[in-house]
Amino acid sequence: MTKASELKARQTAAVTNGVGTKGIYATRAENAELWDVDGRRFIDFAAGIAVVNTGHRHPKIMAAVAEQAALFTHTCFHVAPYESYIRLAERLNTIAPVTGPAKTMLVTTGAEAVENAIKIARISTGRTAVIAFAGGFHGRTMMGMALTGKVVPYKKGFGPFPAEVYHAPFPNDFMGLSVDQALAGLDMLLAADVDPARVAAFIIEPVQGEGGFLPAPAAFLQALRALADKHGILLIADEVQSGMARTGKMFGIEHAGVKADLVTMAKGLGGGFPLSAVVGRADLMDSAHVGGLGGTYAGSPIAIAAANAVLDVIEDEKLCDRAAAIGAKITGRLKDIASRQGMEAIGDIRGPGAMVAFELVTDRESRTADTALVTAIVAEAEQRGLILLSCGTRFNVIRLLPPLTIPDAHLDEGLDILEASLEAAVRVRA
Repeated sequence: MTKASELKARQTAAVTNGVGTKGIYATRAENAELWDVDGRRFIDFAAGIAVVNTGHRHPKIMAAVAEQAALFTHTCFHVAPYESYIRLAERLNTIAPVTGPAKTMLVTTGAEAVENAIKIARISTGRTAVIAFAGGFHGRTMMGMALTGKVVPYKKGFGPFPAEVYHAPFPNDFMGLSVDQALAGLDMLLAADVDPARVAAFIIEPVQGEGGFLPAPAAFLQALRALADKHGILLIADEVQSGMARTGKMFGIEHAGVKADLVTMAKGLGGGFPLSAVVGRADLMDSAHVGGLGGTYAGSPIAIAAANAVLDVIEDEKLCDRAAAIGAKITGRLKDIASRQGMEAIGDIRGPGAMVAFELVTDRESRTADTALVTAIVAEAEQRGLILLSCGTRFNVIRLLPPLTIPDAHLDEGLDILEASLEAAVRVRA
């Protein structure tokens, strides 16, 4: 019996089945490589779901964490605040894509950031309704699930959800839903279901994560900004997965030239340590009364030390440029594979920067989702030493999220494994 199978048996006995996992039990990791308890080596194209954009155990991040750990690990910012929190807030206020002076609050998880953004939107506008978008993912808390536009596995059986959350269409060219059609659906929602005067905020992922790495077209985000301004509605950009240089810019919404009123961020912000943030217009952020925002673990000193180092690494190593280069290489390889006879299962390739995905279909005419092929490719890649993740509302998308610090040799090795896994899975299907 392998060590992994032993751990699997122990997990089955001790951990709730509701926590889904892969069968890779990590023992150590370095940059874009990960080793399991049986000594197997993997190229990591998941990066902890876009968390370690700066790679596993980046030396500058580990040094910053060690330095902070030698001083103190927790005081609670409400009890005994610390300079590093203020410094990180100042830096995020400078880079966040919001209009005018900004302010920041720090919390722990992406869902917590989303929850607080909704609180701020409601108290600052005096309105209660929120409009999210089909296919969006905003967390697993009750409000997060209400906002999320994907039922399985996130919402199934967990309702009822908080009231006054509405969903509008999200553009998807591949499935034939244009920007104009999505905007018409939003107009219908505002005419038939909820008075715009009751809507506190739109919340949208500039690039959908769990929804299948669908970028919101620039025209859609620009129209949404105009509609928000017309009705006094706030625009919340959920940058939890698309932020921190992942798309080739610091934040995904920057590709559209649009600014938000509030921005949520997490994942890549902490470089592997739990940290999230809400950054927004100062007048909105200050609308909450003293004590209305925060939490015992909000703004961990250890995670803040990591985040300040993450921002240094992104700047020093030009990771926005690196993300664009990685994405170009991945996209080029995928397009080459898709052009070959027998690879018609690759229906679409999309995503900005190093946030790339490809959608698997039974054929390019019907565009019917091929979920079995996705499962086969992910399993084959794992056997060959590559960690992949799937996503999409139809469960037929494979997303590629290598660390932005991945060496070229490891990127090429991972793409070679991906190509071989694709070919092997397609042969079996045929």
